[in-house]
Amino acid sequence: MSKKLIFLAIPFLFLFFYSSSAMSTTYNVQGFGAKSDGGSDCTNAFLSAWAAACASVSPATIYVPPGRYLLSAASFWGQNCKNNAITMRIDGTLVAPSDYNVIGRTGNWIKFESVVGLSIYGGTLDGQGTGLWDCKNSGKNCPRRATSLGFYNSNNVLVSGLTSLNSQMFHIIIDGCQNTRLQGLTISAPENSPNTDGIHIISSSGVAIMNSHIGTGDDCISLGPGSSNMWIENINCGPGHGISIGSLGLDMQEAGVKNVTVKTVTFSGTENGLRVKTWAKPSNGFVSGILFQHAVMVNVQNPIIIDQNYCPNNGKCPGQDSGVRISDVTYQDIHGTSATEVAVNFDCSKNNPCSDIKLEDVNLTYNDQPAMASCANAKGSASGLIEPTSCL
Repeated sequence: MSKKLIFLAIPFLFLFFYSSSAMSTTYNVQGFGAKSDGGSDCTNAFLSAWAAACASVSPATIYVPPGRYLLSAASFWGQNCKNNAITMRIDGTLVAPSDYNVIGRTGNWIKFESVVGLSIYGGTLDGQGTGLWDCKNSGKNCPRRATSLGFYNSNNVLVSGLTSLNSQMFHIIIDGCQNTRLQGLTISAPENSPNTDGIHIISSSGVAIMNSHIGTGDDCISLGPGSSNMWIENINCGPGHGISIGSLGLDMQEAGVKNVTVKTVTFSGTENGLRVKTWAKPSNGFVSGILFQHAVMVNVQNPIIIDQNYCPNNGKCPGQDSGVRISDVTYQDIHGTSATEVAVNFDCSKNNPCSDIKLEDVNLTYNDQPAMASCANAKGSASGLIEPTSCL
């Protein structure tokens, strides 16, 4: 099967995981003691509802009625579940503690570990991250921060129609998962909120992110080492740092990123558009088989960028070259406006030049004039209408 056929198949694989004709038993969290007043800790009630659903041998639904439900750090484990068809239907808002120290050292506010066949519909997560952002921005000694929603070592997960607000750190993380679909999401945090990536993926395969609006203080979507067979479609990004592959190459021994499609995306006022970012350090990582297609840039600072000299705070890498090998990256039908004169910037590794970079029908302007392109250690080709003039 060709790479294009693989990409086309990915969105439809998920149709087979989430349909069930069997009757579902419903467990209302209020029946386990949850109160919708926003001030009573409902963590034990939610965990009890989860335990009951896990013990069921037939499909089960955990229902969260309208209202505000305070949750401290909650971990939902699937290792001993008899059930691989649990649905969470959330009509209310889950609220993090106002004291950021309660979850700030946990790593995750809401965590799902080793679950199979989980579907989450609707709901709002309010991470109440403002206090911790202020602490971080002030330079004080603060907790490490918590991701609002984490999925670890899980398979066949669907999240649909969820809203995530003001996470302390990442809004959603997908780590070590297979066959995950995120759709119809709204993710929001202020432009100056630190490290509030919308969706971060690492060591996972078969992930689709579709029909979502993401505005944060960091990457709208970031793909870390070990991300493969990714499908990202119909995303509105802004504010934020764009959609990023990376950063990669922090470690010498590191899994690569391959077979990624990003299509029909709009970037509005973002720092970056389509970005590949690697540390300027030795590494055996790689990036290959990437298609960026049908992207609109609206006043984006770096619409198309490959940065292989990433070295924040002089992180023990000045003067070194990135070992990450970047090849077979296609930019197809990318148009719009750049907020800076250089709209296309390929800053590749001196020792490991980028290869097989393809520009097809790219039209980017700056102040109603043609923008500029900059290339260092990049090889490839250009076809169709190309503005700015290709430097490959």
